[in-house]
Formats: sequence, structure tokens, C-alpha cells
Amino acid sequence: MPTTFQFRTFLTYWLDAVTEHSLHSPFFYDLYTNVIRVPYAPAAYSTIEQLRHELLSDTSTLSITDLGAGSQTLRSNTRRVCDIARISLTPADLSALYARIIAYFNCTTVLELGTSLGINTLYLAARAGTQVTTFEGSPEIAAQARASFNAAGADNITLVQGNIDQTLPTYLTQAGKIDLAFIDANHRYEPTVRYFQWLIARIHTRSVLIFDDIHYSREMQQAWEELRHHTLVYASADLYRCGLLFFDPSLNKQHVVLQR
Repeated sequence: MPTTFQFRTFLTYWLDAVTEHSLHSPFFYDLYTNVIRVPYAPAAYSTIEQLRHELLSDTSTLSITDLGAGSQTLRSNTRRVCDIARISLTPADLSALYARIIAYFNCTTVLELGTSLGINTLYLAARAGTQVTTFEGSPEIAAQARASFNAAGADNITLVQGNIDQTLPTYLTQAGKIDLAFIDANHRYEPTVRYFQWLIARIHTRSVLIFDDIHYSREMQQAWEELRHHTLVYASADLYRCGLLFFDPSLNKQHVVLQR
């Protein structure tokens, strides 16, 4: 059930969102028509979606170590896998959008902050030649995600388990440039801004940062508004459920709100 805040922000989004007919930027017109508005093709992801179905039917329980903002719906630390899947898994059409973004920008080095049960991770890793490093705080969730990766035969995913406040800085000290990062780890203002500040040390002009649930709460919306106005951000797109940040100076400080 959406909160009152989420309902109001969606109404604002709905009133502001535009289609290709209102886009004057060649960059956003091409991205919108060739990536964002492309219909979801279920057959391309049948193996991943079979795993989703199995997770949604799994009544076994996990004792969860929750290092983020926590679930607004699941209050107990002992949770059924099916309930975690129902609440936390990214919708298939949205995960497929992320996969198309990776293909469109020819991303090979991808980070994900917040693995959950690993379904979105498998979409991020769907393109041949892409290497995904995903970070998960809960050891119980990480173990479940590894089982999903093994079942899918995904050998291009590295899972880093532990508190992201510790594991991410350690990783970034040794990492090269990052093509794309998907941030879905901690739905609070301060950690979201901190992750951004760490990640921009490893971006390049063609990098993309995707922030999930940018209108989840007042904190997340505040973080999104601050980040899209950052000096190094030259374009941004609000898709309501997620926000995209771009770093190419030739984009000249554009911001769009796009229908999905």
C-alpha cells in the first residue's frame, strides 16, 4: 500500500512526465525511444523469471540481518522467502529496462548496491561480456542470492557480502572505472548521498548511475534532488521508480521527467 507521500509524489510525476513528443534533446529522444519505451520481452528472460516464480513460492524462513532502512511492510527479522520476494524484488519490466541501458551504453563494469535475492542482479548480468559486482549486507540474503546465481549458471557475477559502508570503500580503492552502478541498498538520505560521493571517484563521462526508489520517502526524494544538481551531473531522468544520472559535459545540464 503506497504511503500518502508516495501517492502525492506519483501525482506530481504523472502531471510532469513527458513522452518523445516533448523531448528536444537528441540524447534523451534516442534513449527514450530506443531503450525506455521498448516493450518488455519475457522470452528473453525466461530462466530468470522461473527463478522469480520459485522464490515467490518458497515458504522457507530466513533470519534477516537488515542493515538498511528496513522494510515498511515486513517488521519481523524472521521472514519467509516468498514474502521477501513479494516485497523486495524489482518488477521484471524495470529490471529489463536496466539490462537494455547496459546494452545501450555498452557497459562492461557494473556495480549493484543491494543484491536482495539476486533476480535484478541476473538481469544486470544478462549481457555477454558484462561483469557485475553486487554488494549485500545480510548474510542470509546473500546465501539465497548465490543459490539463484548458481541455478542460472551466471559466472559473471561476484557477490561481496558484508556491511556496504565497509565493503564498498575497500572495493573502490582497488577498482578501475565503473560504467554503471545501480543503488538500492539503503533508502535513507545520508547513506544514499555517501554512496554517490564514493562512486563518483570511479566514474567516467559515459557512466550511468541508477538510483532506485527515488520517491520512496522524503529522505530519498531529498537525496535525489541534491544529487541531480551535483556539479558533475550533466543530465538526469526521473522515471518515478528510479532516477538516472549522466556525467557527459556535452549534455549541458538537462533534466527530464519521462513516462514509462
